[in-house]
Amino acid sequence: MNFRKTLFVNPPSWQGFDGGAGARYQARREIRSFWFPTWLAQPAALVEGSRLVDAPPHEQSVDDVLRIARVYELVIIHTSAPTLRGDARLAEALKSQNPDVQVGLVGAQAAVMPDETLAASEAIDFVGRKEFDYTCRDVAAGLPLADIPGLSFRHEGKITHNAERAMIQNFDDLPSVMDVYARDLEIERYFIGYLRHPYVSHYTGRGCPAQCSFCLWPQTVGGNKYRARSPENVAREMAHAQRLFPQVKEFFFDDDTFTAYQPRAREIAKLIGKLGITWSCNARANVNRETLETMRDNGLRLLLVGYESGNQQILDNIKKGIRLEEAREFTKNCRELGITIHGTFILGLPGETPETIRQTVEFAKQLDVFSIQVSLAAPYPGTELYRQAKENGWLREGADLIGDHGEQLAALEYDGLSRDEIFRAVERFYKAYYFRPRPIARMVGEMLGDWDVMKRRLREGAEFFKFLRLRSAEG
Repeated sequence: MNFRKTLFVNPPSWQGFDGGAGARYQARREIRSFWFPTWLAQPAALVEGSRLVDAPPHEQSVDDVLRIARVYELVIIHTSAPTLRGDARLAEALKSQNPDVQVGLVGAQAAVMPDETLAASEAIDFVGRKEFDYTCRDVAAGLPLADIPGLSFRHEGKITHNAERAMIQNFDDLPSVMDVYARDLEIERYFIGYLRHPYVSHYTGRGCPAQCSFCLWPQTVGGNKYRARSPENVAREMAHAQRLFPQVKEFFFDDDTFTAYQPRAREIAKLIGKLGITWSCNARANVNRETLETMRDNGLRLLLVGYESGNQQILDNIKKGIRLEEAREFTKNCRELGITIHGTFILGLPGETPETIRQTVEFAKQLDVFSIQVSLAAPYPGTELYRQAKENGWLREGADLIGDHGEQLAALEYDGLSRDEIFRAVERFYKAYYFRPRPIARMVGEMLGDWDVMKRRLREGAEFFKFLRLRSAEG
């Protein structure tokens, strides 16, 4: 297959903004954090001779992107709800520089709102809906736009929507993203606070059988069926990654729920355990002890766990499918097995009140996991939470998801609980959790054991307090 000269772009926006092709929450983080752009790296791996530019971690400006793009015939930009306006301006700049360049947008925003995405600018020639890997490949191969499933495009001033593209079923057929990483990215520029550095993240599959109403990717691109590479394929890819990146200290499986099918997770663990790598993954708070033990014995270090709330009714409201008792037992098992947990919580979900916020803070303190992240409920278009918010009047017209510096804002409000109260509760949550003897002792102990960790934690601490000051000014 012959391809046009194709450039994939995760575009620049706000300083420190991790809102593109690998992020679950499209916002600036409390500390410098960047996920790998897996959503763009996968189609880039399908298009021979392409290049991937991940502007935010590489501190590349719009001018840098335009300079690189001069020699390309096709530019595919990853967009999101918060960045669409800026991404449209980039498309216009690309067209101004080279009127013959073809510009397309992909991502969750384009997947569920193709008309609105195309309407953002006449410089946008097409958008790839839903799962866009092979859609991008077909455009790069020069197929007529009208013949490409999963594509919406502008023709003679009118928007045409082609038939949907079938979801990928055999992920073993997809080439590895690791070669794209090695070719186009400086992996040392990617940081996640709770992962060792340098790290590498990627997916072994897509989709999640859980029905969480707020979760972006399963409801827009990945679907609610977990489709994944075979354990043998994962093991071969990890061996390949180990050869490409001998400096990596930790690999992260960023599947929505890597442990969705626990027998597969155990089989993968046994295969990659022979490689001697350290790895971590996303998990729900219901993984059984047998699976935890098998993963721990084969290199698992950390689990990223979405607890979300300490109130059972809120968990039921968002269709989390987890009981608080389950979460407590799971956390107890992890602690006994020596598995580190980074726990995530969300404030402002349906049913939130000042009392449920207090319960969630207390629940988090009882769990006492190694580290936490507190986010604000984000009603992204295409999610059930967005639909509920529009129908119930929780989302005020014109409410923004992010602020002037790319940080999250509270977009939802309820009777008896304002957006401002929800926004300010995040800082109180962090202080109530971290300003306790045990978390402080854990952090100090970690720093004293490794000089590099000490330097990193001191930098992150300064960034964290700077972020809190920025939030206070925004609020």
